[in-house]
Amino acid sequence: MAATMPLRAACHALHAGGVIAYPTEAVWGLGCAPLNRHACEQLLHLKQRDWRKGLILIAAEFAQLRPYLAEVDAALLRPALATWPGPATWLVPASKLTPEWVRGEHDSVAVRVTAHPLAAALCRAYGGAIVSTSANRAGQAPAMTATQVRLRLGRGVDVILPGALGGLERPTPIRDLRSGKLLRA
Repeated sequence: MAATMPLRAACHALHAGGVIAYPTEAVWGLGCAPLNRHACEQLLHLKQRDWRKGLILIAAEFAQLRPYLAEVDAALLRPALATWPGPATWLVPASKLTPEWVRGEHDSVAVRVTAHPLAAALCRAYGGAIVSTSANRAGQAPAMTATQVRLRLGRGVDVILPGALGGLERPTPIRDLRSGKLLRA
């Protein structure tokens, strides 16, 4: 029962428009509800990140990402599906319903079906995809511990979901689905 309390608090914060921090595959992440413009603006302000760059969405399963994705040929989608769940982020054509504060100035959206147990449990408990961006201010190194999150970002984070990182040495690679080009190694 005690293990579910932090998860409930994180979900409550997401539904209330808050910003949360949680462990991911390699670094601590910041998250919020992607359809809540105010929450996304708060997160971007906290990070001092330009909205035009766009944000990553993570999910526990592909179905949670579907509303944000344009219809694409199954053969085109196959490489991404083959890497999920797992530590691979893909730029996929965005649906017309994907808010500009999520996709930035792009016609695509960065998405991942995470294999990180706690991040996946968070998406399941929340009931959908969430924003996932490194817990740091723009230009600074990502937080590697919950303590670093609190010291660097302070009260801008409503809930810190305790847990362990997934063991990757670097943030997940990002690949463009249409071109196959590796954008972040």
